[in-house]
Amino acid sequence: MDIVHITDDAGTIVVLEVLLQAEAVHRELRPQLPVDYIARMQVVFAGGARMLVVQNGHEVVGIALWRLIENTYEGKRLYVDDLVTRENIRSKGIGKQMLAALESQAQLLACDVLALDSGVQRAAAHKFYFREEMQISSFCFRKSLK
Repeated sequence: MDIVHITDDAGTIVVLEVLLQAEAVHRELRPQLPVDYIARMQVVFAGGARMLVVQNGHEVVGIALWRLIENTYEGKRLYVDDLVTRENIRSKGIGKQMLAALESQAQLLACDVLALDSGVQRAAAHKFYFREEMQISSFCFRKSLK
């Protein structure tokens, strides 16, 4: 299985055909994404997000969407917006491979922290994150405005 970077350091899509294949996997986590997936992702990438995928041959089996954030309480963090493996092949090491690639990227970028949020309903994902030595460090509070 191979890691493929969908975007370059500037957020430019460098392998559009792979991003098109990644859409189905991404929608397993985010079914509410708009119909024009590419246009939405271009906006997200322009806002600082980057994406990598795991391919098994020519099939996209996992995606990770991440960005750099600098804050007052952690310093430089590589924040993972989305991390998802195709549902029918979970627990086969793909998530572990993506987290390892993200950790390597974070170290390369001199980050202090690798962080993500995970919905309270995603118990299986939480077990995976605990196995990968991630910890719950805070609660995330939000108020919907739309």
